[in-house]
Parts: sequence; C-alpha cells; structure tokens
Amino acid sequence: MGWLGLDDTDTVDEGCTTFSLHALIEALPDDVKVGRLRLVRLWPYAQQRTRGNAAVAVELSPSSEAEFVLFLEQYWREHLQPLKGNISPAEGGNRAQSATDPGMVWFSDRTKNSTFYFDAVRSHVPLDAIPEATKSWGGMGRIGATAAALWPQDHMTWEAICWRKKERWSTSERTVCDEALAKADQLPGTFLTRDPRTERSLISPRGTCPVLFGVRSQTKDTAKEAARLLSTAEATEPVIAWRVFGTNQATDDHLDRVQQATVQSIEVLNRGTTIIETNAGKWLAFAESGDVKHLAQSLRPGDEIEGMGLHPEQGILHLERLRLHTPAPTKERPMCIACNRRMKSMGKGQGVRCPICKNRQDQAWIEDQTRKSSAWTQPPMDARRHLAKPLEWNEKPNKSRNG
Repeated sequence: MGWLGLDDTDTVDEGCTTFSLHALIEALPDDVKVGRLRLVRLWPYAQQRTRGNAAVAVELSPSSEAEFVLFLEQYWREHLQPLKGNISPAEGGNRAQSATDPGMVWFSDRTKNSTFYFDAVRSHVPLDAIPEATKSWGGMGRIGATAAALWPQDHMTWEAICWRKKERWSTSERTVCDEALAKADQLPGTFLTRDPRTERSLISPRGTCPVLFGVRSQTKDTAKEAARLLSTAEATEPVIAWRVFGTNQATDDHLDRVQQATVQSIEVLNRGTTIIETNAGKWLAFAESGDVKHLAQSLRPGDEIEGMGLHPEQGILHLERLRLHTPAPTKERPMCIACNRRMKSMGKGQGVRCPICKNRQDQAWIEDQTRKSSAWTQPPMDARRHLAKPLEWNEKPNKSRNG
C-alpha cells in the first residue's frame, strides 16, 4: 500500500487537478486497489501556483509495484507531461496564473512527514526541499503532490466533488438545483454550502473547469448524501462522476499560533481595508473581512490585541481572526450631574467646572468604562480561506469521522 500524489495540472482544455486524478484512477490496471482520496489546500502566497491551489493524493495497493510504476511512467508521458506550460485563467479573472508544471510522486509506504506538510501549508518551500519519494515525475507540482501524499491527517473534513460533461467545461455558467441545495445546506455537518446573508451558493467555482460543485461536510457519510441529493436533482445539469475526498479544509492547519501586539496607530484605506500599526509589525484587515475590519477600525493606540493569520512577507500579518484582549485605559472629563454637560478644566490642579451652571468638583478625570475586551471575530463565510476553521466549531467536539 502506498500513496500517489498529483498537482499542478489546471488548464483550459484538460480541466483541473481533481479531475486529472479521477481520470488516472479510472485508467488504473484491474489489480490496483483504490483506497482513500485526499485534497490538500496549500500556501496561498506561493510565487508559482495555478488556479485551485489544491493538491490531491490517493491511497493505492498494486499487486506488483514494479508493473505499477511502469504503468505510471506511460500514463505520465501520454496524459500528464503534455500539460506542462499551459495557462488557465484565474477564478474571477483577477489574478495572473503561472503556467502549469505538473508533478506526480509515489510513496510505496505510509511514511509520515508532518514537518514538510506544515511547511507547505504555512510557508514557501523550494523544490529542492521536498522529501525523496519512491518515484517522482515532473516539476514544481511535486511540492504539492508530496504535501498531499504525506499529510498526517490529524484533523480532517470531507468534500464531495462532482464533475460535469466535457462540453460544459469551457463555460463558467453552472446549473445546480436550488431546492436540493437548500436541503443539502440543512444536512447535519455540511458547511460553507450557502451564504446565509444572501442565500448565494458557495459550492460551485466561478471559472471554466470540469467541477460542477464541491459540497463540504464534517463527516464522509453526509458528504456522500449531499452529493447524491444534488447530482440527482432534476434541475441540476448532467454530471459524469463524483468522488469524496478527505481534506484539510476548515482545520486551521495553516495557522500555527495566536499572535499578540499593542496598537500604535490605525489607517483606514479605500473600501475599508484597515492597517493596524503595532509593535509587532503591520496587521491588515481587508475590506471583505466584515467583523474583523469593523473591530480593527474601532481600535485605539495602546490597545492590546490578539490576531491569527498568514505572513505573506516579513513584518506583515494578513488577519483572519482578531480580538481586543485589553483596551487601553481611556480618561475623559466627568459630566455635570445637573446639566448633563461635559465639565472643563479650570487649570492644573484646580479641578473642573461645568460651563453652564459653574458647578465645580475636584476629580478632573474619570476612566471610560464603555470599552471592553471582545470575543474573536472572523470574516463572513464567502470571504474565509478554505483552511479556516469556523469559530463556532471551537465549542463542539471534532466531528471529522468516517475516515
């Protein structure tokens, strides 16, 4: 038994990495037993990356490893190697995409290397840093393929991915039954299925590719149930196949620790993106981050805050979570009880006086008690990373079962 990893095959004509793995599985010799499937999201700031930023792997048990490797050699030359150098448009057309550089790896035993996996999820890793596989093919795609094959799978969720007919791959329009989607959203364990604010679907990609939808769940059985419900609905366009992948989505594997800092200043940019200057560098809350952005804009110098997110470069934190740990002490002049007006200083050491009734008192300052520590905040559903674990799950036991 071993693991075959694959990455970086996203192209306009040939589809996406998940479908590439499906096609490879369909072509396997009869003596190769197919086990578990994996989909692993990787470091989002990689300099060379393709559309989905996800690598895949499958557990396989060939009766003869030597013959199996010969099959992989031929399959690589005929079907995967020719994909090198192609470019597929980014989802939404808002990010330049690198040319494909497919990679495939075969590990003949179930070796774990969680250090490499976490490096690949949390930071940039060079090609020459990957652990040696039993056999490998291709270029940069070997990084993601290796991470998928060596994922320790300590925490996991599930995604059932359904592919549409080939003649539909070149269009970004998709038809998934709204009624079935509403039912799938109510199944216990499904998540990021519909945006509760707009009821907009969150399961279908926006670009041109073979994927019709990917429905996510905390359990494998529910992922299967949701896929059957959606794919067989009369109002859903025809599908050609679907498979269930174990994933690192919604596991927080990309976040290593809570970071603490003291606020020095706040700058609000266009559309609300907020830069928090701290003693630990710049923390950014983007316009799409909802409550994270709103909390960032309410901060004051001296506030002690905690955050979690990724560092695309040294000294900059892109926030995915934020909380006000300890508000900075804030003093203000007392109010006149009779006139309900703010009192004013009469000079150093002379107390304060009401500007209306001239009432005086010695206490010149009172502490503002209105600002309190806050709970953790997170972006709305449609603005979260695939890897981000919903805050509400922290109050519940891990439900990543059926694996």
